[in-house]
Amino acid sequence: MNDLYARHRRVLPDWLALYYDQPLEITHGEGRHVWDAQGNKYLDFFGGILTTMTAHALPEVTKAVSEQAGRIIHSSTLYLNRPMVELAERIAHLSGIPDARVFFTTSGTEANDTALLLATAHRRSNTILAMRNSYHGRSFSAVGITGNRGWSPTSLSPLQTLYVHGGVRTRGPYASLDDSAFIEACVEDLKDLLGHTRPPAALIAEPVQGVGGFTSPPDGLYAAFREVLNAYGILWIADEVQTGWGRTGDHFWGWQAHDRNGPPDIVTFAKGIGNGMSIGGVVARAEIMNCLDANSISTFGGTQVTMAAGLANLAHLLEHDLQGNARRVGGLLIERLRAAAAQDSGVREVRGRGLMIGIELTRPGTDEADPDRAAAVLEAARAGGLLIGKGGGHSTSALRVAPPLSLTVAEAEEGAAILESALRSTQ
Repeated sequence: MNDLYARHRRVLPDWLALYYDQPLEITHGEGRHVWDAQGNKYLDFFGGILTTMTAHALPEVTKAVSEQAGRIIHSSTLYLNRPMVELAERIAHLSGIPDARVFFTTSGTEANDTALLLATAHRRSNTILAMRNSYHGRSFSAVGITGNRGWSPTSLSPLQTLYVHGGVRTRGPYASLDDSAFIEACVEDLKDLLGHTRPPAALIAEPVQGVGGFTSPPDGLYAAFREVLNAYGILWIADEVQTGWGRTGDHFWGWQAHDRNGPPDIVTFAKGIGNGMSIGGVVARAEIMNCLDANSISTFGGTQVTMAAGLANLAHLLEHDLQGNARRVGGLLIERLRAAAAQDSGVREVRGRGLMIGIELTRPGTDEADPDRAAAVLEAARAGGLLIGKGGGHSTSALRVAPPLSLTVAEAEEGAAILESALRSTQ
């Protein structure tokens, strides 16, 4: 392992982050578990950053990938592609967007980049509204709309970005307000902001902020925003890269917690749909998707082997009601974690919905972030046989818990016990 780490350091960028003091090489997985190169077994509560959505080595997916690879792996979008059409049909139907068109990419970053291209071309504006504490990817344009300093290495951007209040419920100038007043204040802030700028192309927002530490506004905020946006013709882009496919339990898409004024104009997706295969994409109304007046293709977006994986994975998720499982088991898990954290003065908040749970750590008696303890809890959880993630933006340090959606009640109890022990040992 030390040799592999040394080789990693010699040939890969310094900014390519690794978890743990002694980085972990995962060699294989099954169900909700993975194993490292030393043979240690771990319960996986992070799923490759919310990507192994159903299960490791899911038989239906591995069979579909193997069979498709035996026929043809790739041909590009210049040729008709049956698996791509079939998956696009299913996603268009599930999206809730009328007259939907689907474009496949290889990642969530590329999906968001495409959504920005569509919105700015359709609206003939390069101004974008984004949420504070947001994260939308690693490309030049996605970094330009990311409202999280820890993931924004440059201020240069092809876009003019204006940041809006509301993505974080329990911090900021409106945190002390009740939900109704919080939404009203954020709407008034949006109205004021729009009074000082040329009409933007779109608002892009994660229904639950992922890298930001699994924070979210009260249900209905983006529906209230939509009334203001509609008056200006501004599009709504829902970044569902982490929240899509039933992870939040209550809804299939995160935007459905804000659906009073209908679906978004554009939805972006990635991560879980491929269960580890590189699939991203954009869903938009036909008039928006078709607005480009120059050639555009994708070499690797929608390639046959990834589409076969996506079809098998989506079918498994729907047939086994994994959204319902996320709601039921996630509800038990979050209550178990809240009980474990109740006596810990360094836990500011346990939040989330479904199997998307954040535990925000602060120095006891303050609102000051405690990143050192967050790192220590990650190490202690690993030592106990549990893998979790971390994140957070301005003034936060959060543990991220996002297991595969097939998590059992027994595994939820086991993981909660390990995490409780890790919290206790780092107090």
